[in-house]
Amino acid sequence: MRKNIIYIASALGIIIAMSSCSNELNLAPVSSISSTNYWKTPDQFDAFVSGVMSAFRANTLQFEQLGELRADVFGTDPGANAAFTGESTANYQFFWANTLNGNNAGVTNFGNFYFNINQINLLISKLNSTNIVSPTNKNYYLGMAYGLRAFYYFQLLKSWGKVIIQTEPTTSIDISKLSKPASSADSVMALIKSDISMSEQSFGSDYSFRNLKSYWSKSATLMLKAHVYLWTAHRGGGTADATTALAALNEIQTNVPSLQLLPNFTDVFSYNNQGNNEIIFSIHNGLNEATLPFTSFLVNPNLLASFYDSTQNRQFNVTTDNWGGGDLLAPVMISTFRRFNDLDTRKWASITAAYNLVNGKYQIAGCFASKYQGQQNAGIRVYTNDYPIYRYSGLLLLKAEAEVLLGQSPANEINIVRQRAYGANYNPAMEGYPNQPIDKNPDPFESILQERYFEFFYEGKRWYDLRRMGDKYVYEYTNITPAESYKLLWPIDMNTLSNNSALQQNPGYPLF
Repeated sequence: MRKNIIYIASALGIIIAMSSCSNELNLAPVSSISSTNYWKTPDQFDAFVSGVMSAFRANTLQFEQLGELRADVFGTDPGANAAFTGESTANYQFFWANTLNGNNAGVTNFGNFYFNINQINLLISKLNSTNIVSPTNKNYYLGMAYGLRAFYYFQLLKSWGKVIIQTEPTTSIDISKLSKPASSADSVMALIKSDISMSEQSFGSDYSFRNLKSYWSKSATLMLKAHVYLWTAHRGGGTADATTALAALNEIQTNVPSLQLLPNFTDVFSYNNQGNNEIIFSIHNGLNEATLPFTSFLVNPNLLASFYDSTQNRQFNVTTDNWGGGDLLAPVMISTFRRFNDLDTRKWASITAAYNLVNGKYQIAGCFASKYQGQQNAGIRVYTNDYPIYRYSGLLLLKAEAEVLLGQSPANEINIVRQRAYGANYNPAMEGYPNQPIDKNPDPFESILQERYFEFFYEGKRWYDLRRMGDKYVYEYTNITPAESYKLLWPIDMNTLSNNSALQQNPGYPLF
């Protein structure tokens, strides 16, 4: 019997998504409790919204996997020590090798996104038929709901192309057991743009943030709008869509003047600096609440203790360097580490390199991601850092991208980001745009792609950046060739296909 029917714990204000006994599409009906005993007070609406955001947080790992693991970031290099080649890869190697298929799809059941889509559909329906919520909260929650649904469908579109559209809550039948075909990519994009518009209208002139910026906001909707319209600008939308994207970004800057880059890059991600002035929208974590699901991306401290930290000229130890304890599923490639300039503070704030000490000389053994430092609690490192979805540096680099599409110079925005990255080492004649070697490339998108690579490492962005700017960049920076263009989309896992006979595997992938 399926257990992913929603239960509402009104005292806690949390949606408890019970695990499913199968990987069927998570669109099971909402429990009758939600209609007979719920939606009676403003507090119950508040609790349900909190539950939707909790369910959104539960998708953190899928956001990272879909947005980065297939790109040129994680993996193994020749010569890496065995401790940094994936102790137990658990099929993670299929991500960066781009050898996914229906049996090893990497992300199954469409990331489980449809569970929360159904909750959002219910929230929209109930908000549109109630008068017990204050107008301010009602409009804010509708803005959140439409924005979040657009975000989910944009993730689905970028990953699988054609997907099932469901905009009504399922309250009487379990559509996960029905044959429902996918809608065209054009139809999905139309829904995304429509939901963005509805979100903007609902928020109106309310540019406020809530809950340390862990609740969706109008600024989040405008960031999503910029991403969506830049995606279509690169696909025939041209200057019209680029203009729309630029206008959305300018609107944020005009109406939220408090947004700015923090002077110190590492402070952006600190567990005790959540909701800071650089964050636009993030997934919140906290001690005794929730933690980042990334411990398996970290090296076992008992293995790490055999190596050295060349920056501090010391050997690692299990007490201070208690990073993980699980298997290193996704090591950072040594080549990724070496792509960063040593003067770039983002290098040392994002990746830790481990070395062997041979005859008094350091020889690199491997790397792991260390952007999220967590906090020490009773001798255990707990990953209570927020996971950023949108940051102000992202706004600046999206502006740069739109400016290039419109034939304008991206220098101002790129240099603001670079200046923070290099700090006291920043020399405009060396590090400023257009003076870095990459800037000499006649294709200005190469500079933006590189800057985003350094800025958003381990934030689920790189694969989507390559996809957004065009297929040629995927072929340039990953091991996918033009002859394998079908790999631009993800395969649908076999269990999902078996449970919905109306779904078809994405073209190119074996049907088994």
